[in-house]
Amino acid sequence: MARVVKAFRTLRNHWKKSTFAVCVLSYGGYWLYGKHCDSLLRREACLEAREFGRKQIMPQEQLRKATVILNPAACNGKANNLFEKNAAPILHLAGVEITIVKTDYEGQGKKLMEFMEQTDMLIIAGGDGTLQEVVTGLLRRPDQDIFSKTPIGFIPLGSCNTLSSSLHLLSDNKVKDITSATLSILRGETIPLDVLQIKGEKEQPVFALMGLRWGAFRDATVKLSKYWYLGPLKAKAAHWFCTLREWPLVREVKVTYLPASVRPPDPPSQRPTRPSLLHRIARRWNNYWSPPVEEPPKVEEPVQWEEQQLSTLELFIKTHNKNPVEMRINDSLMICAEPDNFTVGEFITVGSKKHEDPTEFTKVSTQLEASACRLQLPEDCGGFYDIDNEEYEAMPVEVTLLPRKLRFFMSAERREELLSQTQ
Repeated sequence: MARVVKAFRTLRNHWKKSTFAVCVLSYGGYWLYGKHCDSLLRREACLEAREFGRKQIMPQEQLRKATVILNPAACNGKANNLFEKNAAPILHLAGVEITIVKTDYEGQGKKLMEFMEQTDMLIIAGGDGTLQEVVTGLLRRPDQDIFSKTPIGFIPLGSCNTLSSSLHLLSDNKVKDITSATLSILRGETIPLDVLQIKGEKEQPVFALMGLRWGAFRDATVKLSKYWYLGPLKAKAAHWFCTLREWPLVREVKVTYLPASVRPPDPPSQRPTRPSLLHRIARRWNNYWSPPVEEPPKVEEPVQWEEQQLSTLELFIKTHNKNPVEMRINDSLMICAEPDNFTVGEFITVGSKKHEDPTEFTKVSTQLEASACRLQLPEDCGGFYDIDNEEYEAMPVEVTLLPRKLRFFMSAERREELLSQTQ
């Protein structure tokens, strides 16, 4: 009993050291528990990947080949370590022959795609910037019609992974997100995604999967990192300081657009069975004696471009890839423009919400459905676009929708969740 009293007396006399020691031990225990949980997630994923590797293949079949475009600089330089610890073992255990190509500088992903050989699957390991570079390089190829049929997997290793929320179930655990995305590649379920072709007057086209963003909300979001010390209030602070420098933050733009086109039916998932021999012979005889009447070719009406002058705080030209499984009547892109009559308080409130999800727009916003559009900006407007979270100089551009151009691997759980939201 005396020892216990002595111990409590020591803790009371040295309460500062005792408090510091408790904090260090608590944090250390929490850190070790997190590492243990990550190890269990890796083990579970590797066990599932091993089942894919144990499947027997025919003697004439070859192992699946995958080309991995890895950006080691993503996630503040941690991407290479994250890939080697969480994704690479799963691919090896599944029997996938992988070729890893690492980028050394910004923009190299576009050049690497010029020399990529045919592969069974293409895996992009990085963030939004890496994804946008690889897709742009892929669709700039002269033989892009062939290479665009290659299924693409996206492993979220960057600090910003916008498309990942459309393809996989996300969590607060980075290791779980990476292993889940890698396993969805092995399962082989894919979904077609729309692509935006953005072409300026002189430069080569740039391709985007989510959209093009321009305006005051975008400019305020770029400056969020300057107010990191304000914690959860940094979004409100960034938008408030923007109003102090200049108000109103209205942008003028002339939009010329084509109406949306009707979406053709999806191709059948399974090849129809071939009719019997007697049925084929009877059909040929019927066509011989009663040939079908040829219909005269339809005269296509000239396409009419519609024009609208917009005064807005922000313009967003986006695809429907946020929910790629949603059934749609038209193949279209969305032109969304926020009104220009926001007060300062409304600007700060709406901007804080757009920081969480920039694709969400208010109910009073202008929304146009189109298959292509042209943006004509004032000569002295300046500023920058955000194309899939990558910064480009603002200029007059033409945006064209390429419907269902690329196929990405998608988890079945995320597909079911998105389907339940549309019902």
